[in-house]
Amino acid sequence: MPTDETIVVTPYVLEGGGPPLVEAIEQRRPDLEIEHVTDEERFLELVDEVDIAVTHRLPPEALEAAEGLRWVQALSAGTDAYDHEALADRDVMLTSASGVHAKPIGQHVLTGLLYFERRFNRARSQQRDREWDRYFAGELGDRTVGIVGTGAIGSQVADYCQSFGSRIIGTKRDPTDAPESLDAVYSPDELEVVLGDSDYLVLACPLTEETRGLIDAEALATLPDDAVLVNIARGEIVDQSALVTALEDDGLRGAALDVFEEEPLPDESPLWDRDDVLLTPHVAGVTPHYWERCADIFLRNYDRFRSGDDLENRVV
Repeated sequence: MPTDETIVVTPYVLEGGGPPLVEAIEQRRPDLEIEHVTDEERFLELVDEVDIAVTHRLPPEALEAAEGLRWVQALSAGTDAYDHEALADRDVMLTSASGVHAKPIGQHVLTGLLYFERRFNRARSQQRDREWDRYFAGELGDRTVGIVGTGAIGSQVADYCQSFGSRIIGTKRDPTDAPESLDAVYSPDELEVVLGDSDYLVLACPLTEETRGLIDAEALATLPDDAVLVNIARGEIVDQSALVTALEDDGLRGAALDVFEEEPLPDESPLWDRDDVLLTPHVAGVTPHYWERCADIFLRNYDRFRSGDDLENRVV
C-alpha cells in the first residue's frame, strides 16, 4: 500500500547500516515505501521533498534545505549530534532510538562489574607474570550499584544487577517514574547521596549541558575509596584527568571505560597502562541485532505518526 509520506534512509547512516536497516523494515512492512539514498549530493538535491528522515545525523545544509521535513528518527540513543534548536524552530520532531542498545550495554556493564568483583584484573596481571597466587574475591550480591540515569539502558542494568541480589540505587529526572528494580531513587540534584553510597557507579545518562563534566574531582572524592566507576555513557561526562588522579591516589578501586573525552584514546594516555582500568573501544552497544531493533523502534513510531499519537522517545 503506497504511503502518503516520503521516507528516506539517509546516506549518513553509520557503519554500512543502510542496507540491513532497509531490509529489516521491508521484511516487517513490505507495504511501506522507503528509499535508501546512499549519495550525499543526491540526498541534498531531493531533501526538500522528504517528510521523514531515518538517520544518524542531519548536517546543517541538509536541514536548511529540508522544507517539508516533519520528523527525524535518530538511529542512536543519544541525540547530541543534532541541532535541537534548529529542529524546533522548523517544527520538526526528533525521536531517539532509546532502548536499542539496552541489552548489549547492560551485559557490557555487568561484565565490568564482575570483572572487578571477581578480581579478573588481578588474574590478568598474574597470568602475564606467570604467577600462581590464590586470592579472595567478592559477590555482587553484597554490593550497592549506583546508576546515574535510569532510562532504558540504566533500567536494563538495574534488572541484570537485581538478578545477582545487588542493592540498586539511582537517579531519575522524575523519581516517580523509576524502574521497580531500584531499591532507592533520587533526583539528579541528590547525586551526592548516590555517589557516597555506591560500591559501583554506572554512568548511563545522556550528554547534556547539565551532565558535561558531572563526574569531576569533587564527585570522585565523594565515592568510597574502594568504588569502581563504569562509564558507558559519554566520555565528556567524566573529567578524565581527575579520574586518572583519583586512580593514582588510590581514591578508587578501578574503572571500566567504554567512552572517552577524546576518541580514539591517545597513545600517551596513562589509562592504557593501568591494571585497575578496563578499556574497551566504544563497543558496549555493538550487537548483531542493532538494525532490526532500530527498524522495530521506527515502525512503532511510524504507526503513531500516522495515527497522530505521541511518538516514543521524542526529544524535540
